[in-house]
Amino acid sequence: MNRGLFRGRGLQIYTWLVIAWLVVPIAVMILFGFNDTRGRFNTTWQGFTFKWYGQLFEIGDLTQALVNSLLIAVLTMVIAGVLGSLIGLALGRYRFRGAALLTLVMFAAISCAEIVMGASLHSLFITLGVPEGFPTIVVAHVMFSISFVAVTVRARVMTLDTSLEEAARDLGANTWETFRLVTLPMIFPGVLAGSMLAFALSIDDFVITNFTAGSTVTFPLWIWGVTRVGIPPQVNVMGTLIFAGGLLIAVGNIIAARRRRA
Repeated sequence: MNRGLFRGRGLQIYTWLVIAWLVVPIAVMILFGFNDTRGRFNTTWQGFTFKWYGQLFEIGDLTQALVNSLLIAVLTMVIAGVLGSLIGLALGRYRFRGAALLTLVMFAAISCAEIVMGASLHSLFITLGVPEGFPTIVVAHVMFSISFVAVTVRARVMTLDTSLEEAARDLGANTWETFRLVTLPMIFPGVLAGSMLAFALSIDDFVITNFTAGSTVTFPLWIWGVTRVGIPPQVNVMGTLIFAGGLLIAVGNIIAARRRRA
């Protein structure tokens, strides 16, 4: 009994240590968004202020970098969401020649080191004579995000009850109507999860983006470029807002899931 209690408490302590390890860096980022720094380096606490929230977009290059990252992430989410969902649906529903090879390629893309994928895409664009910039970043991000979407949707498709689709066809629905009214609503949680994962992977990617960006600057690239001269507090504020947006989406999904179960 005592051993079991000790193990239970040890597991709880370990869990809280892991949570603290994950939360502390985020808390520091949020805190230093309120730092009344007077120098170039925002590393020591000098007082509390809200002024950086009012001066959020005063650094033009930083604002443009954030806009670039958001646009790229949204395009990646949409393109990878559509293409990855179709691949996941095909792999989860049908048996066809090459399905095993396609699955292997997807998991290889997931496990592949980013520096390898970034260097290979960079070489590909140079070989084809494609000028690197905003479009090549989008292509690169879709390339490494599509596998995550496909795997997520495939897992969802494999749990579906096919009798519901058969019932829809028996009631007169054609293939498109069955997909739109029955299949898509059932796999939508997987599609949404995969698409949001693609957005999250895209918006903070540095390694692959660095290889394929050309003259285009994204939010992570801008931060890396100014680390030697000092990161302004606006970066902390923007990071806080991005984190808050993701947190709100996560909470909204939890509430919606509970309402559906109720």
